[in-house]
Amino acid sequence: MRLVAQAGDKLYCRLTVNTQLHARISHLLKVGRNNFRPPPKVDSSVVRVEPRKPRIEVKQKEWDGFLRICFNRKNKTLGSLFRQKNVISILEKNYKTVQALKLAQEGSLKETDTKVDFSDFGDFDYDDQGMEVDDDGVDDDEMDVDDGGTDEAQSEFKEKVLGVLKEGDFEEKRSSKLTLQEFLYLLSLINKAGIHFS
Repeated sequence: MRLVAQAGDKLYCRLTVNTQLHARISHLLKVGRNNFRPPPKVDSSVVRVEPRKPRIEVKQKEWDGFLRICFNRKNKTLGSLFRQKNVISILEKNYKTVQALKLAQEGSLKETDTKVDFSDFGDFDYDDQGMEVDDDGVDDDEMDVDDGGTDEAQSEFKEKVLGVLKEGDFEEKRSSKLTLQEFLYLLSLINKAGIHFS
């Protein structure tokens, strides 16, 4: 019955959404426990599982991470689920990783286009990566400064995540009431904002 549950049903869960993403499920008939020897303690059902054609294309790891958060507490609002510190920190870490990868790709493309000749900069000493070195051999750029901005940065990122939920009018909705199409739409909005779950 979990396989065939609809949005809003008591049995609607992550299994329901995952199964319905890949297949159309229909309940055919119930089979009573008295039809088996020895009789089990539960009744059974026969369901038809037809794979979707064409398939709905979605990155499976991304989808799984997204649904795990949504169904962590399926009756809480999505706004309260995505406000949790551990959820925000995971999403922020993934966001920073994706941004760093993008910058690295862009940097490698620019690096192939331009080469810097450090001899044009005068009588400064440079290490093998082109960083200016003082007479004591320490890079000026490697000083660690604690600006205490981690809470502020996390707050900004939290506002970004909640802004995406508000944009799609999902902040006050509950996972137990969302359809498959609404989950797909919400995931696409979150991914467009550069936020990923894997």
